[in-house]
Parts: sequence; structure tokens; C-alpha cells
Amino acid sequence: MSSPGPDRRRRQLPGGRSLTLQLLLFAVLPLAVLLIVIAFGSLGLHSQAMRDLVAEREARASHAAGDAITEQLRQRGLLIQSLAALAAQAPGPQAALEAAGHLTPDFEGGLAILSDEGRVLASTTPPEQWDELDLTTALQRSRASGRPEFSATWTSSLGGVPELAVVFAAEGQSAAGLFQTRDIAGSILDDAFPPESQARVWLVDSELRPLYRRQGTPLEFDLVGHPDFEAARQGTPGVAFLDLQGVEYVAALEPVPPLGWVLVMEEPWESADNPLLRQTQLAPLVLIPALLLAVLALAFAVRQIAQPLQALERKSAEVGRGDLQALQDPVGGVEEIKSLQRTMVQMAQRLRAYEQSVRRYAGAVTRSQEDERRRVARELHDETIQALIALDQRIQLAQKAIQRDTENAAGHLTELRQMTQGLLGGLRRIIGALRPIYLEDLGLPSALQMLAEDAAASGQLDVGFASTGSPKRLSPEVEIAVYRIAQEALANVTRHSAARTASMTLGFEADRLVLTIEDNGVGFAMPDPDVESASGSHYGLIGMRERAELIHARLTIRSTPGSGTTVQLEIPD
Repeated sequence: MSSPGPDRRRRQLPGGRSLTLQLLLFAVLPLAVLLIVIAFGSLGLHSQAMRDLVAEREARASHAAGDAITEQLRQRGLLIQSLAALAAQAPGPQAALEAAGHLTPDFEGGLAILSDEGRVLASTTPPEQWDELDLTTALQRSRASGRPEFSATWTSSLGGVPELAVVFAAEGQSAAGLFQTRDIAGSILDDAFPPESQARVWLVDSELRPLYRRQGTPLEFDLVGHPDFEAARQGTPGVAFLDLQGVEYVAALEPVPPLGWVLVMEEPWESADNPLLRQTQLAPLVLIPALLLAVLALAFAVRQIAQPLQALERKSAEVGRGDLQALQDPVGGVEEIKSLQRTMVQMAQRLRAYEQSVRRYAGAVTRSQEDERRRVARELHDETIQALIALDQRIQLAQKAIQRDTENAAGHLTELRQMTQGLLGGLRRIIGALRPIYLEDLGLPSALQMLAEDAAASGQLDVGFASTGSPKRLSPEVEIAVYRIAQEALANVTRHSAARTASMTLGFEADRLVLTIEDNGVGFAMPDPDVESASGSHYGLIGMRERAELIHARLTIRSTPGSGTTVQLEIPD
């Protein structure tokens, strides 16, 4: 016979499929994961570096713009200081304003000469515009500091735009100038960004009122309450990253120290990135085939190993709970898992055979014990008791025969008769314990009733018995098992429960027989059945369970410390 070809040998090679899976799991998949981690890690580092560069650029731009605005404010303060000096030398306030005509382009809101009390002496704009202003506080601060001071930002009822006044207090006459805040920022920021830029710029005062917005910047200011913004209000510049409608913005916050203003410049950091550098973000796409291969390998491992092992675990748990047929259905998977399942099936079959042999052995032992008890009971009943009855009769005859003799002889005979009667009672109890005669002659209800009466005869326990339904005879094996379980349950009540009363109910129902025994004793903590069987410390309970299993009945024992115990036996018809 020719030898099998290479292909056939490859198919028959043990573990071939598992080797392929191992190569995928331990070679291809780790390599793919490593490449993906390196690629996306490099991309993440690149993105982080670019974010930092854009943030640094925005911070520098906002700092330069903030310094420029501060310088503009300082220049306007110096111009007003020069106007105050000119007013001190001019023949009158109006003459001073006419001589300072070169200053009007920087103060589109107007110039004014003020008295020490802040009253307008002369102005280049209508006086009612100045009447809306309260320059007293600024004049006091300027007089105290000796330098120009700024008023609070206000919106003129005439122009409708935010304006700011700068004043300088001099001896006799003071000067003031009014200008629009947007002109200061606009002259610096309007040309700082190309028209296509997505940058958004705000200049807000200490009361969060917008003094300037770049064209296209929304009115809503989205950094109110942000920690970095609050720090900028206190004089500390900062940079924040914001996620606005799915777009990440970098926001530079620069304080304008003289007035407590804050300059905010926001721009999507990706729009500021170099287009060539952004194209490097597409580099990880070359790893898509490796990623797909790794996903396929992982899916194969899940389908052929993980899922079959999980199914095998569930079936093994069912076997542990007593369902030895659970492993019959195949779980699939690689050959090693199938081999493992076959081995476990063989183990389950051996376990089932062992369990059946143990049950048969236990049944044979039980039947042998019952046969022996029946034989002993019959012998005691047919021989020993009959002999004792005859002895009792002869003693009675002898007692009558010697009635005329001495009283001592009669006393001895009376004592002998009492002993004989006691012996008869003891033998009857022994016979009842070995094999209840009432069970065979009168049936299960009568036997259980006599059992209850015997338990109550000791005087330690009051046992009540009741039978419901239509009584019927069962097989001898079932009746003796029910009787022994009841006998053991009552014995446990007498020995361990410290109960005063107990009840036993036998119910003949349409499809089952139910025996219930309850007591009002101290109860006990139910042991784990596995621990109970392994430790062998509850022989009575184990014997009751074994007898119930032999007749295919269900035995339920419910007990908690301090609440008594209930034993219920259900036998299907």
C-alpha cells in the first residue's frame, strides 16, 4: 500500500491547526500591535508637539498685541498730560484746545479742559456728551499718583460704542480725552491675521464687556469662568485648549495691566499647522492591512478558541451540578478543544457509571438490611414471643395453684410475671424497630401513626399525626423508605431540637405523595450538601437523602436557628 501524500500527511499532522493559530497569536498579532502602537504613538507625539508650537506662537502673538495696546494707552495718557501743560500756559481753555488740534485724530470722542472739581470748561465735542461721564474718581486718582489715569469703560448714548476717557489732573486746570476702545485694538489686530484666518479675537474689560471683536468673531464669549481666564484677569497670561463643536481651539489669554483688560485670541490649532506636516497624519493608513490581519487573527482566535472554551466551561459547570449529559453536544473549536471535550465526556460517563454502581450497591445494602430485619422480626415473633406467652400462662397456673401456700411464694411469682410482661414489651419494641409489622399488615398511614404514638410515649415530645386524601398501598421499597425517613426525622427532633411539639402529615394527592414533619425546636444552620457529603458529619441527613434518591423522591429540609425545622418528602406517582 502506498504511503499518504504530503497533503494528507499535513491534514493528519497533530496540532497543525493549533500551530497556525499560535503563529497568528504570538507572531503576527504582536507585530501588528507593535507597528500600530509605534505609528499612532508617533502621530500622537507629532500632534502634541504641533499643539505646543501653535500654543507658543499664539502666546507670543497675544503678548505682542497686549504690549502694543498697553503702549497705545500710555501714549494717549502722555498726550493728555501735554494738553494739561498747554492749558496751563494758554490764555484760556478754548485757546488751549485750538492749539492742540493735532491731538484730535487720536481722540475721536473729543478733548476737554476741566476744572479741579471735574467741571468741563471747554471741549471739542458737545458738552452733553461729557455730562454723561463721571470723571471725579479718575481725577482724584491722577492727582494722587501724579500721572494720567483712565476712567471706567462706558457706552455713549450718542455714539453707541464703548469709549474710554483718560484724564490728567494739574494745578488749576486739568485735561481729558475721550476715544473709542475698538480703534486702539483695531489698529493693532485688524491686520495681524490674513482674511482667510479662522482666528477669533476679543478684548474685554474688567466687567467682561467686549471692547473689541475681530470681524467674524461671535458675540458670545466662551471663556467666562475658565481657570486660565480668571488667572489672566488677575494679571497672569496663559494658554488653554477648548473643544468647540468638535473643533479644538488654542486660546491665548493676555492681560492688559493698566486697566485690567484681557485680550483673548482663539484659533483652531490644526488650521495653523503646516499642510505638509498635516499630510503625515495619513501615514498610519499603510498599517491598515496589518491591522486587518491582526483583527482577522483575533476573530479566528475568539471563534475557534475563546468561545468553545467558554461553552465547555458552562457545560462543565452543568456537569458539576449533576447534569452528566451536558457534555454530549459538541462545542467546536480547534482539535485540541475537541479532544479535551471527548476526554471530559469519557470522564462524565465513567462518573455516571460509578454513581449508578454506588446507588445499586447502596440499594443492595439497604435491601439486605431490611431482609435481615424481617427475618429477625419473624423469628422473634414466631418463636420467642410464643414461648414467653406460654411461660406467662404457666406462671398464672402456678400462681393459682399455690394461692393456698405462703404469701412469699405468691409474691415471687407475681414479680416473675411482671418481668415477663416487661420482656414482652421490650421484644415488641425491638421488633417494631427492626421491621414495623404494622407497615405490612395495616399500611403506611397506620404505621406512621403508631410511630408518632411511640415517639410521644416517651413523654418528651407531643407528636400529632394526620393523613389526608385517599390512602393507597405503595411498593414495599417505597413504603419502607418513607417509614425510615419519618423514623429518622422524629429521632432527630427528639435528640437535637429541644422541641415540645411536632406534627407529621401524610398527604395522598392525585399525582404524588407528600410527607411533612414540622417541629417548634431550636432549628439549625443548614450545611452545604457538598460539605455534608464530604465531611460525613450529618449521617442522619445523608441517610435520609440516600433513601429519597433510591425511590426517586425529592427531600427538602428547611431550618434556621431559632425557627424550628421542616422536613418534606415528595414522591411522584
